Amino acid sequence: MRVFLITVLAVLVSAVGAFFYFSDPDIPRATLEAKYATPPSEFLRLADGTRVHVRDRGPRNAPVLVLIHGNMVSLFTWEAWASRLDDAFRVVTMDLPGHGLTGAVPSADYTQKSMVEFVRTVADQLGVGRFAICGHSMGGGIAARFAELYPERVTQLILVDAVGMPSNPPDPQPLVFRVLRAPVLNQVLLHITPRSYVAQTLNEVIVRKSIITPAMIDQYWEFARMAGTRQATSVRFGVPRDTYIKDHIGDIKAPTLILWGDEDHDVPVADGHLYAKAIAGSKLIVYPDTGHFSHEEMADQSAADVRAFLLTMNNP
Repeated sequence: MRVFLITVLAVLVSAVGAFFYFSDPDIPRATLEAKYATPPSEFLRLADGTRVHVRDRGPRNAPVLVLIHGNMVSLFTWEAWASRLDDAFRVVTMDLPGHGLTGAVPSADYTQKSMVEFVRTVADQLGVGRFAICGHSMGGGIAARFAELYPERVTQLILVDAVGMPSNPPDPQPLVFRVLRAPVLNQVLLHITPRSYVAQTLNEVIVRKSIITPAMIDQYWEFARMAGTRQATSVRFGVPRDTYIKDHIGDIKAPTLILWGDEDHDVPVADGHLYAKAIAGSKLIVYPDTGHFSHEEMADQSAADVRAFLLTMNNP
């Protein structure tokens, strides 16, 4: 019996030691702000206490373009577009709740509906009334729902590899989603988030590998570990999916541009065709040899396509 107890104790000690050895500690918000909140970053304070990271650049009298990032991403995904478009447009980007330097929010509400209201509140606080709204992936779903709920505020809609019109989900899904939806494993990720796991996920969803740099991997890895973010991510992945976008797709009347990578292994291009069929008068552009991040993988071409679309709509 004594030998058995000693053996069990040794195993427990080893397990605890291994846990602490492999665990990745949270990173204080202040540390990440010091590293990443460089100009033109600023922070807004909402009524509920949420501190929102935003970037607002370009002429104040120009047409406004609000860009909404995707799942487990940050506003930095739009830097390539912002640098190509802020000469002619006021470009607004923001970190959504549970993401980037906004991080966890007091309400702990990470539903799609709450994200839409978050975008509306931030736009109100910036004094932006009507604007073109664009979203990538999860952000595309938020942008589409925003256009359904607030058509009077949307001048144009741009969807980039957007969720919301599900056809057949990819099999297998990217590693990040398989793990976050797996019981027990998703709790491990509250403490252990390997950098290699982040790198693998990016390589699974991005076809044009040249955009994946060590700095990009580090940024994703560090934002994922900001204090409070892993818990927020766990809560968000527990939110039941709904069909609001698909059920109300006919409410979208704004001129719509749809951009997609033909080798998107996260949200298949078939979903882009569903969007194009459902939104009257919309235009679909499919980029060859391109994955889920078509706005970054094809930065020059996609930004040029957006510029042409917005200028045509603003100068009919």
